[in-house]
Amino acid sequence: MENIPKELRYVKTHEWAKKEGKNVRIGITDHAQHEITDVVHVELPAKGKKVDKGQPCAVVESVKSAFDIYAPVSGTVAEVNEKTQFKPGTRQHFTI
Repeated sequence: MENIPKELRYVKTHEWAKKEGKNVRIGITDHAQHEITDVVHVELPAKGKKVDKGQPCAVVESVKSAFDIYAPVSGTVAEVNEKTQFKPGTRQHFTI
């Protein structure tokens, strides 16, 4: 069974958003992570980069293909999950 936390807001393209104080943490759903499988590289936006709702903001590459991750909200990236750069199997999220 997939993990579907109720405090998250989801979009049709399998991204989620969670309000945390003044910031919004975003990531991809458990379903998307299971579908992608065998992640070999994650390209996250740089801190300070502006992202626009509905536009590609990150890329997840698997042994099969590369997948764009779309921003569920507009904003400026305040931090990224640095662990993702070194361990692609970890949850992909960054905060804007």
